[in-house]
Amino acid sequence: MAKNLVIVESPSKAKTIGKFLGSNYKVRASVGHIRDLPKSKLGVDIENDFEPNYITIRGKGDIIKELKKEANKADKVFLATDPDREGEAISWHLATLLKLNPEDKIRIEFHEITKNAVANAKKTPRKINMDLVDSQQARRVLDRIVGYQISPLLWRKVEKGLSAGRVQSVAVKLIYDREKEIEAFIPEEYWTIDGDFGKDEIITARLIGQMSEGKVRRLKISNIEEMTAILDILKKHKSGTINKITNKKFMKAPLPPYTTSSLQQDASRNLNFTTKKTMMIAQQLYEGIEVKGEGTTGLITYIRTDSTRVSEDSKAEAAGFIKDKFGEKYLQLDRVFKKKKKSDSQDAHEAIRPTYSLKTPDSIKDSLSNDQYKLYKMIWNRFISSLMTSAEFENIGITIVVDNYAFRYAGKRLLFDGFMKVTPIKEKLIVFPDMSEGDLIDLRKLVEKQNFTNPPSRYNEASLVKIMEELGIGRPSTYSPTVSTILNRGYVEKKEGQFYITDIGVIVTELLVEHFGDFINEKFTADLEDKLDNIETGDNKWKEIIREFYKDFEIAMNEADKKIEKVELEDETTDVICDKCGSNMIVKKGRFGKFLACPNYPECKNTMTFSDKPEKPMVSDEICEKCGVNMVIKRGRYGDFLACPNYPECKNTKQLAKKLDVKCPKCGGDVVEKRTKKGRRFFGCSNYPTCDYTTWKEPVVEK
Repeated sequence: MAKNLVIVESPSKAKTIGKFLGSNYKVRASVGHIRDLPKSKLGVDIENDFEPNYITIRGKGDIIKELKKEANKADKVFLATDPDREGEAISWHLATLLKLNPEDKIRIEFHEITKNAVANAKKTPRKINMDLVDSQQARRVLDRIVGYQISPLLWRKVEKGLSAGRVQSVAVKLIYDREKEIEAFIPEEYWTIDGDFGKDEIITARLIGQMSEGKVRRLKISNIEEMTAILDILKKHKSGTINKITNKKFMKAPLPPYTTSSLQQDASRNLNFTTKKTMMIAQQLYEGIEVKGEGTTGLITYIRTDSTRVSEDSKAEAAGFIKDKFGEKYLQLDRVFKKKKKSDSQDAHEAIRPTYSLKTPDSIKDSLSNDQYKLYKMIWNRFISSLMTSAEFENIGITIVVDNYAFRYAGKRLLFDGFMKVTPIKEKLIVFPDMSEGDLIDLRKLVEKQNFTNPPSRYNEASLVKIMEELGIGRPSTYSPTVSTILNRGYVEKKEGQFYITDIGVIVTELLVEHFGDFINEKFTADLEDKLDNIETGDNKWKEIIREFYKDFEIAMNEADKKIEKVELEDETTDVICDKCGSNMIVKKGRFGKFLACPNYPECKNTMTFSDKPEKPMVSDEICEKCGVNMVIKRGRYGDFLACPNYPECKNTKQLAKKLDVKCPKCGGDVVEKRTKKGRRFFGCSNYPTCDYTTWKEPVVEK
């Protein structure tokens, strides 16, 4: 019979660890948190110094009963939850329920799920770290106060089902602010002129300025008149002169191993993974994979981290691999990566790295799913390359002068690949033509192009996580849930990978900024995160932080309740036609999500399924006379019709006329088939309204 009980969060983690510990240990899973604040009420006793009212999570009764039974039989109970504040809090809740003393050495911690790591952790149990627990409690209580007090206000004043959050509302504000920047942006026209130079090997250089006292004076071409004047001069010449050739060597260093944020960003950019998908797959790799011929083992270290630091043992193992595979000249172990400026609450963890460097992606490919392989390969490549030498390049610049106008060509030449042996990067490399300063070079072609400055790009998942990290909004454990929340709440939507603020997102953000601007802003949120981090180090007490926050928050809540007036939301009109009465259907929210309803309810009770991804309409040759774009063909109650694609900004529609092989008897135009508003068929002239010929009877060609 097993003498010791080890409790972890997940069944898959329990399965992996169970194989390492042997018969004297029994490993069980709590399946996540077992206690939390109640969902039905605030669950925080504000009058009693913000004491949280924890209850057993619904559905966890049988799990707790089993854990208590096993704990009573065991000689010792060890808590081996994840090595972060969330894991520490779960251990504390488990200790409370199982009547374990948190001052006893019952907590074991490891940052990778491997046989050696688990064995070493087993030898050095510790007390539960109450500073970590209090940091988690502070975040939980703060999030509950903000969410459960502002959200009901939004339900009363705007619409049911809305929510606000300490981090999520600031993330939405970032997207809102970017949309405002885009709307306010005024494009500026400018022109570029490129020249193709050379004889056998052609190089393309861009006009950058004019020569003045031996130096290049930058030139901006603002309109077609300026461009034409310059082009006319340049066209008179068949060659230019090599004015200057510059050669400069530079080194490109590898990037550090992954943090949670950088992993999410690269997986989004390179693999097209959402942050949620990235964390799900990374969790699988961390908790353990059945590797053929080797059994189950964790393949990467803990996945929620701000740190780029790695252990000396992992460096030594990777160094041996690099020397054997590529040679000693590719190895560099003394590189120091720049630390982030902000306080780093989770630097106790290592970076995300492979647990065994010798487990190359291809050597275990057969044991991984396609997505697991892609993510593991990215993590493995990044770690190995971070311990390799820099790549060496030569920057080559050529200035070509044509009638006092200076063209510039720039290119790179790779001298030593270094870390690029493992992680190639996209660099435009050149074959440098044989030429010297003072040489004449043929001017083969000139290409002019009109350009306009671009507004700031909308955020995608990668750039949103990046800016949140840079501003100190949220922490590694919150980036992915925040992105999911703002999408699920309908405050933003994704189109072609980019975030767009929705109408309800605009309304809620403007309301929150007006009435809770001191709390829903980037600086306040970042400063508060730092204070919460300082609880972990014992520098701050968690209830003091809550008291300080609530003093001003309560005043803002009372003022907002008095001042905010009921917001009447307009129904979102679609271009889908009700097939019973011919009206444009509107979007409604129901118990199971969005659906289409007829606006003439209760006279017409027609409903349809709502789809965020309608079929792409066919583009016609007909031009919208209101905004000048090609109209699209859509289907309505009485068949197909033409509509402007800029709906709802432009609501122009036309009948889709079926042309007959008959000429109009009044003006000689084409006779087309049309329909009345009630769907009745008639025939008229294609030159309407210039020609008003109509008939109910279908015309026939006279023979």
